Amino acid sequence: RDSQIIATLANKNEELQNFIETLNHTLGRVQVNSTQVVSDLEEEFDTLYSILDEMKESMTNNIKQETVRKSHELQNQLTQSTSALESAEELLEFANNAVTMAPAFRLTLKPKATDNMTHLMVDFSQERQLLQGLKFLPVPGAPEIMLGDCLVIDNEVTVAWRMPVEDSKIDHYILEYRKTKHEGLPRVKDEQRWEVVDDIKSTEHTLQGLRFDTRFMNFRVRACNKAAAGDYSDPVTLETRAFNFGFDSTSSHLNLKVEDRSVEWDPQGGKGVDSKVKGKENKGSAHFTNLKDMSRSGTPSPKRTSLTRSPAPRGARDRFTGESYTVLGDTSVESGQHYWEVKPQKDCKSYSVGLAYRNLGKFDQLGKTSTSWCIHINNWLQNSFAAKHNNKAKNLDVPVPDSVGVYCDFDRGQLSFYNAENKQLLHTFKVKFTQPVVPAFMVWCGGLTLSTGLQIPSAVRSFQKTENGLGGSNSIRNNLFQGCKLLKINRFFLML
Repeated sequence: RDSQIIATLANKNEELQNFIETLNHTLGRVQVNSTQVVSDLEEEFDTLYSILDEMKESMTNNIKQETVRKSHELQNQLTQSTSALESAEELLEFANNAVTMAPAFRLTLKPKATDNMTHLMVDFSQERQLLQGLKFLPVPGAPEIMLGDCLVIDNEVTVAWRMPVEDSKIDHYILEYRKTKHEGLPRVKDEQRWEVVDDIKSTEHTLQGLRFDTRFMNFRVRACNKAAAGDYSDPVTLETRAFNFGFDSTSSHLNLKVEDRSVEWDPQGGKGVDSKVKGKENKGSAHFTNLKDMSRSGTPSPKRTSLTRSPAPRGARDRFTGESYTVLGDTSVESGQHYWEVKPQKDCKSYSVGLAYRNLGKFDQLGKTSTSWCIHINNWLQNSFAAKHNNKAKNLDVPVPDSVGVYCDFDRGQLSFYNAENKQLLHTFKVKFTQPVVPAFMVWCGGLTLSTGLQIPSAVRSFQKTENGLGGSNSIRNNLFQGCKLLKINRFFLML
């Protein structure tokens, strides 16, 4: 017990020493910051004095120029008047000839310039009051985020705010945000750090290109003037729900190298395993097809080589093998609407993108069973682009996109594929899902990159609304057509 007391005292002693160091450091910083502020204040006043000196010099020059102008005008008048007076005195002797005194009578006897210089004086009464009211810049108030004006769409978030009291001294705003798994007020523990967007000149800002890998995001904003930053606004939480998943490495074929969001063909996968194990693992699988079958099926198979594959690890009975170069997603879709994108490598020879039930057999290939749906791109021997399901293929007469967008509406039973760049519809499957599905991928000689955490693009949403509306109209027309057929049949039997 004494040792515990000693340890507690030692810890308290260390805390006090650290606190004293913190106080000394803070005291030193106060002195340094005070000196800096005084220096900045002197610089501001020196600038003000310099401006006043420049104004004084300019106004003094104006007074001197006005003095020279008036003196020149009056001196000319004085010279002319003196000359006229002399002429008048000479001509007084000849009073009988008044005509010769005409120049003296033509002279104006009003000075061309006055002695008034007061119009060049200045009145600094307003400026004096302004300078006497000079104060330190106040710290800006906290902005207020306008929750109703915030927008979350297409993996972009627009945040809008206002100042409760107008402040003309505000120079810019600072927006901070962070991702969170919790709704409501931000939590102190187990949270990501705040990301900062500085020097925002308006009262709204849009964050672009986000990945919504959490359900919510926190936002706060503060105003800044030339001197200081104000308090943060009350934080707000916006929902940023999206479908997130990665590749399930436990389901992956041994010739696929899988990371969280990328998969790549690896011809060396499983090399060196005993041929007996290989034969046991491949028991019951389809034999390797020849080159003609490979080009026809669009799913290439390797030549027979000495490559061997290790048995599936314990707990990974769904690992694909044989010619099924497949990997599944690690998250099931059980309801709702979801969207993700897949981008192949430029030199990828063959790949498929789609959905499958979890019970897809380890030797099954995507699109060749009743439990899988996909689009398949083949760039080997002959080019093909087709939608596949239940071993039936439909060729797609559209350009092969650089990346594919996948839209799944589980509740409506709809699986659609889009060009991820321009949102052109490539193909739609109408399916009545009877159990949860998982994203499914096949790749041979190349690789795929997965993009998740994506909202359903607004262009896709609009297209789906239109398509569903047209589908409803077609359904009504089909029902009417079937009713007419039944009516004709009934009439036929009545005639009999």
